[in-house]
Amino acid sequence: MFEGKGDPRVIAVMLVVLSALWSSLLVWGASFLGYVAYTPMNVATVTLIVMAVTYVLVLR
Repeated sequence: MFEGKGDPRVIAVMLVVLSALWSSLLVWGASFLGYVAYTPMNVATVTLIVMAVTYVLVLR
């Protein structure tokens, strides 16, 4: 695997942006099926969960 010396801030920003996009899609799908409402709070909550899971899996 590539072991680059990149700026960790770039990776952190990428993690936030990609997690937010993925979470937005997940919450939209759940709201389409009638499980939850599509609100900024729900998207933010799922984003934090996705970020935490990604962080744990990457550092494992």
